[in-house]
Amino acid sequence: MTTYFLGLETSCDETSAAVFTDDRRILSNVVASQNDLHARFGGVVPEIASRAHLRHLLPVIDAALAQAGIGLADLAGIAVNHKPGLVGALLVGVSAAKALALALGVPLLAVNHVHGHIYACRLAAERDIFPCVGLVVSGGHTSLFRCADALSLDLLGGTRDDAAGEAFDKVAAILGLGFPGGPAVERAAAAGDPKAFAFPRAFAHDDRLEFSFSGLKTAVLYACHGQNLSAGEPPTGQRLADLAASFQAAVVDVLTLKCRQALRKTGLPRLAVGGGVTANRALRASLQAMCDKERAELFIPPMSLCTDNAAMAALAVEKWNRGEYAPDDLDAEPNFE
Repeated sequence: MTTYFLGLETSCDETSAAVFTDDRRILSNVVASQNDLHARFGGVVPEIASRAHLRHLLPVIDAALAQAGIGLADLAGIAVNHKPGLVGALLVGVSAAKALALALGVPLLAVNHVHGHIYACRLAAERDIFPCVGLVVSGGHTSLFRCADALSLDLLGGTRDDAAGEAFDKVAAILGLGFPGGPAVERAAAAGDPKAFAFPRAFAHDDRLEFSFSGLKTAVLYACHGQNLSAGEPPTGQRLADLAASFQAAVVDVLTLKCRQALRKTGLPRLAVGGGVTANRALRASLQAMCDKERAELFIPPMSLCTDNAAMAALAVEKWNRGEYAPDDLDAEPNFE
């Protein structure tokens, strides 16, 4: 007999609901984007995100159930990403999940959003991928993990300032490319020379598994405007393309280098990479080439599972199998730990 679960995701600016089964089949994965709401601000505004989640969540849940062909009464559990993220946004999903679990008399399952990004690789592979090195690279996180199994992740290192996705958004704003920055920079970079500007690669020669993208962002700013940062319009034409390509190459180089270091330090033969920045084609190609040389197996989810989505909450199946249910007073937690 099939066991059905509903997963909810409201950690940032994507409102999502998914239906999945105890054998990890994703029957629906509905996402309501807020990009249009935040575009004019050049980034996510927490209060706007929270209010949008309130408007979108119930219709998204209805759509997910309809696509899966089931009703609320068929659910055996409710899973929710309860950390980390914007606390107001998380509260919308957590409150809804608690209410549904209580009303239906089914267990509540708590999922770590960052761990879910790595588990998306497990979902896509349709087989066990652990133990492995895990990289989560998104707008809010750039972190490396030693993953003994789906629920046992030890942090190897992370960013000391901006996350990679945050740097993409900020550089896109500098270049006048709009929001969200990742796809915009990638499109502009397609016509550029990645070697046109010698942008820094922070910690490239450091043995620590840490990242820093703030200096890179500042280097792009000075390359655009020189010392007089208040003067001039955003670059255009070939100069714009070269700046975008050189910035993108610097980010990709650092992420690839640190993944290689992590593989060698841990001795693990597999790399799983998740998060919105993983949609970047240059990064995918660079990681694949590196893993081929290192004789390591690379797991990257399809584009639909890279950005924030509720299918990642299928990590809850692992907790279901262990009987690890969340308490009735589960709270939203903005921090990773």
